[in-house]
Amino acid sequence: MNVADRSIAMVDFALRRRFAFVDLEPIFGNVWQDWVHNQCKINEEFLSQVEARMNTLNEQIAEDSNLGAQFQIGHSYVTPPPGHTISDSNEWFKQVVETEIGPLLDEYWFDTPDTVQEAKKKLLKGF
Repeated sequence: MNVADRSIAMVDFALRRRFAFVDLEPIFGNVWQDWVHNQCKINEEFLSQVEARMNTLNEQIAEDSNLGAQFQIGHSYVTPPPGHTISDSNEWFKQVVETEIGPLLDEYWFDTPDTVQEAKKKLLKGF
């Protein structure tokens, strides 16, 4: 551990002594689906597929001994801005995977690029 790491570790320890911590996990579900459908006009069946794929990816991330549950990907990645109508759901999701989720996975699994490619392939299969 270098000097910078030790100083950060002390700050982290001080924060943990002084504050309570609450774990938050990604939750998609009906509330998310209804909101995205009503606000952005994305088909509910499509959103169910996105949810299932994101849940599968998050399970893989949570089970990875180098990552864990705290690295799961939340619904904000697949929630367009309010009132932003999505005319092509497939294209929108492909863009999200390519420009947001994919680069995050590249960081998570920087030493196993095959894992990243397989995860992106599973997210986009059939879209």
